[in-house]
Amino acid sequence: MNTVFAVTLVFVGCCSNVVFLELLVRDFPGCGNIVTFAQFAFIAFEGFIFEVNFGRKKPAIPLSNYVIMVTMFFTVSVINNCALNFNIAMPLHMIFRSGSLIANMILGIIILKKRYSSAERGGTEEEGMYAFLHWLLGITMLTFALLMSARMGIFQETLYKKYGKHSKEALFYNHCLPLPGFVLLSTSIYNHAVLFSQSSPVEIPIIGQSVPVMWLYLLMNVITQYVCIRGVFILTTECTSLTVTLVVTLRKFLSLIISILYFRNPFTAWHWVGTAVVFLGTLLYTEVWSGIHTPVKGEKPDKKTE
Repeated sequence: MNTVFAVTLVFVGCCSNVVFLELLVRDFPGCGNIVTFAQFAFIAFEGFIFEVNFGRKKPAIPLSNYVIMVTMFFTVSVINNCALNFNIAMPLHMIFRSGSLIANMILGIIILKKRYSSAERGGTEEEGMYAFLHWLLGITMLTFALLMSARMGIFQETLYKKYGKHSKEALFYNHCLPLPGFVLLSTSIYNHAVLFSQSSPVEIPIIGQSVPVMWLYLLMNVITQYVCIRGVFILTTECTSLTVTLVVTLRKFLSLIISILYFRNPFTAWHWVGTAVVFLGTLLYTEVWSGIHTPVKGEKPDKKTE
């Protein structure tokens, strides 16, 4: 029951979240830092009140382990959002991050000894080369974040096996401990806060007050991110890291479709080929087809080492 509830939170929260992120990035491509900070601050504030009881509840998992997890989580979150500053389109961003499934499997084999069966722009040549190198740096950042995210999932799995399931506690510490790190990004956060305040006002029907539209988008992004990440952390306590990554990968596919159809983001035939390869690989590596054929044939599935 918890697994079904968590999967529902992931799909509803994350797919809604990508809509508001698109609305933010469309007008301010460099707003990743303020978005990340707002998400972390909101989730940490909620956890401080309802999870750790204003600091009176001691953690079940040693803080030293959370520091390691937080370092990876903060790095992944910041780098993924910063990559949007390097001419990385949202559809490409989502396709690239969907490769985390295979990254997770590779690191799982190495670390946990697991076994699994088998946009065009005009300009001079110099400007074009600069734009390409700028874009390449963004891809490098996503590559690093991809591997770091997979490693973090495996680390979480080992912690939960040793200390038990504490998804809400992990959610709080993963968002509270990194907050001092945003001091390094304070200039970018402040500048975009000013820009957000200067955006066109929109009236909120329920309270009858007008607020800058970008702040409204940010608020909705933060709320939907909380719903999404809450579902992910519940899943990490109920399933293996590979299963969690599979669910998140499928969610990214749905987000990709929303990004293309609703926001009319450019998507060439080669993009579709890349998407097909990523998700065909997902099906093959997780043996979805075998899982479908086995019940039909009335055979008992072979047990695998998790």
